[in-house]
Amino acid sequence: MKIYFAILALLVSAVSLFTGCAGVDDVGFENTVQQAKDKVFPAVVYIRVLRENKESGKDISGTVSGSGVLISPDGEIVTNWHVVDKAINIRCLLSDGRHYEAELIGSDKDIDLALIKLKTAGTPGLKAPEFPFADFASIPAKEGDFVMAMGAPWGLSRSVTIGIISSANRYLEREGNYSLWYQTDAAIFPGNSGGPLVNTRGEIVGINTLGVITGGMGFSIPSPTVELLVGRFREYRQANWAWVGLELQPLHDFNRNIYFDGDSGVIIAGVEPGSPAETAGIKARDRLMAVNGTAVTAMTEEDIPAVNRMLGLLEFGRKADLTVKRGNEMLNIALTPVAKGKVEGESLALKKWGITVKAINRFADPNLYYYCPEGVFVLGADQGNTVVRHDGLQVGDIILEAGKHKIRTLADMKKAYDELAAASSRDRLVIVKVMRNGVELRTVLDFSDVNNQ
Repeated sequence: MKIYFAILALLVSAVSLFTGCAGVDDVGFENTVQQAKDKVFPAVVYIRVLRENKESGKDISGTVSGSGVLISPDGEIVTNWHVVDKAINIRCLLSDGRHYEAELIGSDKDIDLALIKLKTAGTPGLKAPEFPFADFASIPAKEGDFVMAMGAPWGLSRSVTIGIISSANRYLEREGNYSLWYQTDAAIFPGNSGGPLVNTRGEIVGINTLGVITGGMGFSIPSPTVELLVGRFREYRQANWAWVGLELQPLHDFNRNIYFDGDSGVIIAGVEPGSPAETAGIKARDRLMAVNGTAVTAMTEEDIPAVNRMLGLLEFGRKADLTVKRGNEMLNIALTPVAKGKVEGESLALKKWGITVKAINRFADPNLYYYCPEGVFVLGADQGNTVVRHDGLQVGDIILEAGKHKIRTLADMKKAYDELAAASSRDRLVIVKVMRNGVELRTVLDFSDVNNQ
């Protein structure tokens, strides 16, 4: 590491002779990095989570670990959604050896962020402890900035790696609709998730989220996005996105080799069925020009998240005015955004049947939603269970009926399961109607051995 720092120092010194180098002071680059590390390292937190897991057809639990960073003296910690998702218990280890349980304040799957807070209730009358914390950067990072990725990789104690911002505006199509990413060559390993990406001034410029070990690339959520979400977590306990149902496409879509004339607006590639946009009469191939009088343009795919974020921050239940160009005609269309709500359905383990079922969700299960907008499907199956092994229920089956019970919600499924399981000693054969790849099928479940499971 000393050799690495020395080489970096020589490179930076050489560059500074010609161009100058912000952030490199007279004590040398190594000392600058060390001071920045010392400023933030005490705020880095190791997080260990006991998580429920129902995907195997059983209701079991397991542990996962990740990182976080304290952002306030009263114990608020930013981490990733995927670190604390489905958490039963969250435990945090601080740099000074103190350890606390934490409660979830808010989380968002779309941007993969969460805010948790240390539980510090103690003896009445005693002052609550204060914690070391780090500040967010006031200036966004740019390409070439030196950064450090901090966290607890592989469940080990804290570590720091160093590199640069190799892209300050990286678009990842399948990783979030509302924000671009910082790409860095500072190593981000499993377990670094949720830890801070830090500049040479000792400020948080991002939250480490994705690591590509073999490619030498890592991706962090930029601090302006993090600060936006933290504010919404504090107010709403969730991101509280609005939903209008528009699928957007840039004017210059290089990947699809599609290019539209003009240098303003964004193409509406699709309108989701049943959405506020469809109700308002917006059509695919329209061009969105403005939202509530504010012009919007997406020349390339990197511009799409900003437009999605603008739409996502609209107020629920309050009409928004969209300016749309259709052919040569300019239209003013009013629509009323609705709450996006959950982007993943709840699940339920049916232990005696050896399956886990889950509510169909428009965003998480679009293929199933196409066939059945409201319903329950088989998420996981225990192949050791006799009902599953012999009677052919498959992952992805939408359960329409169980015995005499019609299934539309998890509550329907729970009621049917409780009644059929209790009656299994008398009525050991139950007809279950499912939909598989759009085709309705019936299968007979044999519960003759169910009480021995």
